[in-house]
Amino acid sequence: MNIDIATLFPEMLENYLSQSVVGRARDKGVFTVKCHNIRDYTLDKHRRVDDTPYSERQGMLMQCEPVYNCFKAVTEGRKPHVIYMSPQGRTLTQQRAKELSQLEDIFILCGHYEGVDERVIEEIVDEEISIGDYVLTGGELPALVLVDSVVRMLEGTLSKADCYEDESHYNGLLEYPQYTRPEIWHDKQVPEVLLSGHHANIQKWRHEQALLTTKKKRPELLEKLELTPDDLAILHKIGEE
Repeated sequence: MNIDIATLFPEMLENYLSQSVVGRARDKGVFTVKCHNIRDYTLDKHRRVDDTPYSERQGMLMQCEPVYNCFKAVTEGRKPHVIYMSPQGRTLTQQRAKELSQLEDIFILCGHYEGVDERVIEEIVDEEISIGDYVLTGGELPALVLVDSVVRMLEGTLSKADCYEDESHYNGLLEYPQYTRPEIWHDKQVPEVLLSGHHANIQKWRHEQALLTTKKKRPELLEKLELTPDDLAILHKIGEE
């Protein structure tokens, strides 16, 4: 997968993209990512990329031309899927991240100030994505969230697919509780089933706990799932208890 990110703050992004799991996957060639400074594509001698909006609204708006020039220069000869990180966009979900991980080429536009001139959005953007119903000062943090959620599902990023397939939201449920050493901490014991070595029983326990955790913390998620009779029986038992 190839990812290009158009931003006013490439150093901010590069610092994160060079670290930890994402950085190791990048070093191994699991994916490529380049951060492009939109200021490099303005014709203004002061490297300005913004101007006042045609309205009485306060603030500055990113201009069409620098954004468009950056996009054309970076994507010459190819057509990536273009995403604009925006609070007006479709909320990012695990399912959408999974779908995006199947693409080969993504171009991410990070807005700033009051956003980006609508005309260039209409010209180049395929979809707008939000990471939640709130507003940030720029699109850089949302872009990193998007990249992280997509890249971790690429083959070679994590050691095994079940590192993410068992996690919250991947299959619609929240993840079951997890434990590590010591076996007893503050008089609290690790569940005995996890110490048994019985794989089938552990898998059964994990599924039951995933249902319980989802019922307790995010019950609305259960409404979207096709629950089996066994699942319904477990939930009924949870309700009785």
